[in-house]
Order: sequence, then C-alpha cells, then structure tokens
Amino acid sequence: MRLGDCVSITRRITLFTGVTATLLCALLALSIMLGVHHYATNEVTRELMAAGGRVAVELERGQVTYPLAEYKSRNLQVVDPSGRVVASTAKIRGKPRMTTLVPPDTKNSVTCVVCGGIFPAADCDIVVAQWAHRMGERWMVYSASPAVPPWVDPWLAGLVGVSALTLAAAITYLGHRCVRASLRPVEAIRAELDEINGNCPGRRVPVSATDDEIRRMAESVNRTLGRLDCALQQVQHALRDQRQFVSNASHDLRTPIAAMRAEVEDGLLAPEETSVRQLGAALLPSLDRLQAIVHNLLTLDQLDHGVYDGRCRVDLAELVAAELRNRHPLAKRVESEIEPGVVVAGDRMCLTRLLTSLLDNAERHARTAFTVSVRREPGGDHGAAVLEVADDGPGIDRDKREMVFDRFTRLDAARNRDAGGAGLGLPIARQVAEIHGGSLRIEDSAVGARFVVRLPAAPASASAAPAGDGLST
Repeated sequence: MRLGDCVSITRRITLFTGVTATLLCALLALSIMLGVHHYATNEVTRELMAAGGRVAVELERGQVTYPLAEYKSRNLQVVDPSGRVVASTAKIRGKPRMTTLVPPDTKNSVTCVVCGGIFPAADCDIVVAQWAHRMGERWMVYSASPAVPPWVDPWLAGLVGVSALTLAAAITYLGHRCVRASLRPVEAIRAELDEINGNCPGRRVPVSATDDEIRRMAESVNRTLGRLDCALQQVQHALRDQRQFVSNASHDLRTPIAAMRAEVEDGLLAPEETSVRQLGAALLPSLDRLQAIVHNLLTLDQLDHGVYDGRCRVDLAELVAAELRNRHPLAKRVESEIEPGVVVAGDRMCLTRLLTSLLDNAERHARTAFTVSVRREPGGDHGAAVLEVADDGPGIDRDKREMVFDRFTRLDAARNRDAGGAGLGLPIARQVAEIHGGSLRIEDSAVGARFVVRLPAAPASASAAPAGDGLST
C-alpha cells in the first residue's frame, strides 16, 4: 500500500510544503552564507593588498616604518632579491618566507591560499605577493591573514540558520492553514452529502462564495443531485402509477370475473332452469370485456417498450375512410370531412388503434352524431396531419380533460352510461400519438367533446419504406 493511500490530503500537502520550504530555505541560507563569505574574503584580500602596497611604497622610498601591520591577525614579510626575509611582523619573525609564489611579469601582485608552512597546520591563510622596486632591484612584499571560514562568524551562521528554520516553519504552517481553509468547503460538502437520503432528496450541498474549482464542483454536485431528485420523483410517480394501475386493473378484471362466477353458480344451483345457450349468452359479454382489457394491457406494454414500426408511409385519409366503411352498423350518424393525400410516417396498426379508440369513444358518448375530419395544416418541415373526432355528447369539463388520458380513468358520466369501458382506449390513443411525434388533446367546441390529433406529415416525394408488421398481440 502506498503512503498516499493512508495519509490525508491535508497531511500530504503539508508534508510536501514543509519539505519544499526546508529545502528552499536551506538553499537560501547557503546562498546568503556563500555571498557573505565571498564578500568577506574579497574585503580581506583588498585590505591585505592595501597593507602590502603601503609597505612596498615605503620600501621603495627606503623608509619602512613599524609596526608593519595595523591588525594583530595580519602578518607581513619583506623579501630581498636574494630570497632572504629582511623584515616581518612579530608572529612570524625568524621564520622563512610564507611562500615561493611570485607575481608574473605582467602583473604586480598575485593572491593564493597557503595551508601549513610557517602557519599552524590546521589553518589556512590568504597570502598576497606584491613587487616592490628599490635601487633597480625587485623586492617582494608578502601580506597574509587567516582565511575566512565558511561560516564567516558563528553568530552570523547561527542567525542565518535560525532565520531559515523559522521561515520554513512559517511557510509550512501557512501552507497547512491554507490547505485546511481550502478544503473546509469540501468537508462541508461531504457532511451535507452524508445527511442527504431518501427522506430529504431536496437538500443541496453548500456553494462557496469564491469562484474556484470547489465552487464549480459544488455546483456540479447540486446539478447531479437535482437530476437524481427528478429521477427519484419520476421513479416514485412511476411506482405510484404502477400501484394505481395494478389496483385499477385488478378492479376491472375482478368485475367481469365476479359476474361470470355469479352466472355459473346460478346455473349450478338451478341446472334444470339453465341451458348452455343461456349460460353462454350471459358469459360472453364478460368474456368480451376480459378479452378487451387483456388486449389493451398488452398494447400498453408493447407501446411502453417501443414495439412498433415507425418507418411506414400511411395515408391517414385512406385509413380513416376504410375504417368508417368497415365498422359495424352504427347507431349514431357519422359525418366526415376527409382531405385526400394526407400522409404520415408511422405504424399502420398503431394508427388504426388510435383511430378506433377515438371512434369508439365518440360513438359511446355522442347523443345523435359525431364528426370525423382529416386535413393537412402548414407548420414544421412538411406540415402537420390533423385528425379530429367531435361528438355532440355532454362534453368534458375543462379541468377534467387531462384526467381522461390517465389509465383506468373513467368519468362518472362514462361509468353510468357504459359499464363496458375499461378506461384504456384514450390513454392508448395519446401514447400512440406521442410515439409518432405528435399530440392528442381535447380542444374547445360549441357542443360535446372534440379530440384533435396532430402528427408530423410525411414529405410527399419520399419513397415508401417497407411496411412493418405493427403491434403484435
């Protein structure tokens, strides 16, 4: 397991900040000490050259004054042309020359570092050799001083080191505070997410006031929670609709079954008064209703799962005319206004089911007559095909127009007038219209109910696609 897998982000960033700050401060302290050391060494060298130059000038004038050096830590020697030390400071008096180094002919002085020799073995000294001209001869003046140590001065080294450590600690502390402050909104988001459950899906995580990545993350989380909330509501609505659907289906299935059971029990109690023909005639209406309910349920299931073919070209005008011709003799008068050549793209079986549902509903609720019309209206890419079915019945109140499209919903008037309807025809019709990209609505009319279907019209020049089999039952 990696170290990062068991260490928090705050600790990791703090550790990284501390290590980086320590390294940078150490490098800064080293740079400062090197700069000070270089400056101090240059200052000592210039002082040695000045001291040696003063003695060289006095030597050239024949007036060498003592003491040769102004500082106790400085040592000077005067060497004659034969290499004999003729003058020196007290510390190195009687000792040989500091070094045999002489400046080149092109230079008047040269600098070097000498370790040991006439100096203590553990020490190194900066030595400056300079020429001095006296009576046509070249003499040598050596000036020396202990080399500047790398730490220059213990107090200075200690001050720089403590300052570097203090700066590294301050940077690490500030980095830790900054990380904690930056991640505080993340902790708030996490805490809020832990509290959100199915009982409070509308809660959202807090959004910080700063415009940064954490704010954008919080906004994305809230958008995701919003989508999940919508999905949860849809699931809840779907479950509620499913429970209602099952309840209504059970009720509508139980009614014909109970009627059939009652007829059979009556026949068994009085077999001598019941014939097969009478029993069959009594059972057939309930069986027809059971068959219609099961057929509608299968149709709804197939529509819910997209089992339809929407590639066929269907002449809506021809479909309506054929359906009106093939229907059984109607008790109500039918008036039709059909515009020829109104073509849509869709499933012929589905569209037939939509039409029969609307015609059955109009025939059931019309007092004397109902009207069917087909026309083409401008709009969209190729216009819209409009199918209207209007009756002269009692109509539907405006506030109940959407209720009739709910599954197993039957208004009181419908229940009183016809016990055979299961409340599935109109929901099937609307679903067929919607899967074809259209709509089914109840619009205002002077009398009765007027159902209006609008479907996208197919282009007149499009070639017919292969006809599908439609819905299978």
